[in-house]
Amino acid sequence: MKRLTERVHHEEIESEEVVWVKREDARSTSKLPIVFSRQYAVRFAGLERLHPFDAAKGKHIQKLLCAELQLDGGSFYEPKELSKDQLRRIHTRDYLKSLQWSMNVACIAEVPVMAFVPNRYIQRSYLRPMRFQAAGSILAGKLALDYGWAINLGGGFHHCCSYRGGGFCPYADISLLIVRLFEQEPYRVRRIMIVDLDAHQGNGHERDFNNVAAVYILDMYNAFIYPRDHVAKESIRCAVELRNHTEDAFYLRQLKRCLMQSLAQFRPDVVIYNAGTDVLRGDPLGNLAISAEGVMERDRLVFSAFRALGIPVVMLLSGGYTKASAGVIASSIVNLRQQGLLNERN
Repeated sequence: MKRLTERVHHEEIESEEVVWVKREDARSTSKLPIVFSRQYAVRFAGLERLHPFDAAKGKHIQKLLCAELQLDGGSFYEPKELSKDQLRRIHTRDYLKSLQWSMNVACIAEVPVMAFVPNRYIQRSYLRPMRFQAAGSILAGKLALDYGWAINLGGGFHHCCSYRGGGFCPYADISLLIVRLFEQEPYRVRRIMIVDLDAHQGNGHERDFNNVAAVYILDMYNAFIYPRDHVAKESIRCAVELRNHTEDAFYLRQLKRCLMQSLAQFRPDVVIYNAGTDVLRGDPLGNLAISAEGVMERDRLVFSAFRALGIPVVMLLSGGYTKASAGVIASSIVNLRQQGLLNERN
């Protein structure tokens, strides 16, 4: 953490932050604090289909939300692409330089054939959309402080740390968001909690914030799947290691216990909620057995626990590899709104 924050403090802050909305523009009566861009979608001449991740998940969710909530495209906030200088505030130069080699990116994206694709196409068709999604996470963080909540219809790249990517995660948007919040909002944000409920262990942010007292990590994950990072696991302050095929009752009971335990130990100024839907039954990578109703109840529990205390929540979508994932996420967001958990705070 010291190395990361020092990188921020020793760089001059731009007069107009590319992805950080100005305070006077942060609240718009015509917009919800939901972040999305058409640039999120990975388009790679069909090669994106070689990975089970839905490369257009954000677009599908946005369309469903527009239909369910009677919104239009102008109801969402849109980020601008992260620049190289902004990425350097987290990532090492060596790591960013490694992304210029297609073989390295192919390993991160878990699509071996990408190793044979010219890097300029990989930059345009895969890494650029990921930079937009990472920018969306940062913008959502700013909006959450003003609205009390925000959702990025992308991001949640929790396997990437400052010096290494993996698991379809090329940029460390969670770590970048945390450093940005500490830097840009030193009076409002001094303590941050990560609630990582993706089916996989969040080893990226865990490696970046090891032994950092101001960052508390709650992580519930399937202990029998990727990444099994035992070094990173030492950073988790409230952990639940799930077994394959875990179902709703046990899962939700453990979540309630962890939320109560975490809030008893640590009172954050903002919560980053990594809301992966790879916990759904039938997901080919998560290997858990949570129902759609279970995911909706999970999201409700998280939002209600923190919003009742006036703690802003930033929701990132992270993993989810079934065709049903987008519909479940949209239904959950609609349910949160109906429950009064997505209203502006007083």
